[in-house]
This record gives sequence, C-alpha cells and structure tokens, in this order.
Amino acid sequence: MSESHADGGAWIRRFHPSPDADVRLVCFPHAGGSASFFHALSRDLAPGVEVLSVQYPGRQDRRGEPNITDMAELADRAAEALLPVLTAPAAPDSGTPFALFGHSMGSTLAYEVARRLQASGHRAAALFASGRRAPQRVVDDGLHQLSDEDIVADIMALDGTDTPVFGDPEVLSLVLPSIRADYRAAETYRYTPGPLLDCPIHAMTGFSDPRVPVGELHHWAACTEGPFTLDVFSGGHFYLTAHHAEVTRTLTDRLLPAPVAG
Repeated sequence: MSESHADGGAWIRRFHPSPDADVRLVCFPHAGGSASFFHALSRDLAPGVEVLSVQYPGRQDRRGEPNITDMAELADRAAEALLPVLTAPAAPDSGTPFALFGHSMGSTLAYEVARRLQASGHRAAALFASGRRAPQRVVDDGLHQLSDEDIVADIMALDGTDTPVFGDPEVLSLVLPSIRADYRAAETYRYTPGPLLDCPIHAMTGFSDPRVPVGELHHWAACTEGPFTLDVFSGGHFYLTAHHAEVTRTLTDRLLPAPVAG
C-alpha cells in the first residue's frame, strides 16, 4: 500500500497523490479506525479529488505515540497539522479548495476542525458528516467504560472491524487501547456554542444504523449558515463500506458538479 507523508507529518496520509486535483477531501476515521480505512475511497476519487486521510496517534505507524482522549485536543492538533497543507501559499483564498469528511466519531472531529480552520480565515468548501449525531446532540452512552469483552461485542455488532482481529489476543491487545481512547473522546465531547459554519453540510447515514436514527442527522442543518443535504443509504453503521460505489458517486457529485452545458 503506497502512501505519502509529504507536507503532513505524522497526521496526514496521501495514498494517491494528485497534485492537479480540483479539490482535496480530508477524511477523519471512526473510533478505533485508521487512515487506511479510506484507501479505496482515495483510489476511486483520484485524480479529480485528492484524499488526505488523517492518522490519529496510537495506531498503525503511530502506535508508539499515546492515544488522545480529548476531542478538543484532537481537533487542535489535527487543525494545526492540516493548516499549512491546505492553505499554502498563506493567503486564505489561495490554493486548492478543500472539504472535510468524517465518519462516526470522525464527523464530530471534522466539524471541530472546520470550526478552527474557519476561525483562522480558511473556509472549507463543504463538510460531510457520516453516521453521527450533530455535535449539539451527542450523548454519552458510557461505552468507553465497558469491559474489553463488552467493547469487542459492541464493535462486532456494528460490523465495523474484521472479526479475525478479535480472535487474535495479541492483535486485540494492540487495538483495544485506541478504541477505548476514541470512545472516551467521542463520549466526553461537549459542544460549545459559537459561530456557525459558512459552508454546506452534507449528512450521510445508513437507514438501519443501530446507533444513530436517521432523524438525528437533520440536526446538522443547525450547524451551518449554508445549504444542508441528507443522503440515506441502505445498511447499518458501516453502510459506506457496503455501498462504496454509491458513496463515491455521491461525493463526486457534491465535490465536482457537472459543468452546465452552454
């Protein structure tokens, strides 16, 4: 699997560098997830859209770093790493347009990063929020306080990780600390009122998601002064894996609108 760390340090992976892309899409993984979750999306959106996949501390090649259990700290550090990549040269209206995509916990993180970038004068072209309640609606389910066995059972119920991982005690011991840390960051997050985003928010979800009812996604509309859309796919929490081609088409349509015939 090819990847590039150029211009992003430890935080950003470019699996399919596309320097001439029309737009960049920064992708934030779910709790327990890693940058490689978006490898296929990166491949299929290139070269029109260049995917920058965020790698959280504590997993894969960053396994030696401590996990971050606070959403605000995650957002601060991710925004700090992304800012020079997304805005070079320094002028706010320079460079390639960028959008943010987050799945599950990653949606909350993407939103908080968008707020920080906007506050510094760098507006995202769009925010895609997938499989997650709006930030002002986040609830603490207490998952981060469960036993290891119950956390494993919860993830398997969501069908979010290959089950062979959970049959290998050695591998399990490596991934569980990151999962628990992300659960804690997601569940202890508290929304702080502030300026609305000024970019479109496109919410996406699976109709049968056991964690987030479809109706909850409408609350994302209150987070922006811009347009709001909602796309519902069949499937559960990880609908975007089962419907990869449809999700890719939806993102392409939102990010690269077809030119109007003249």
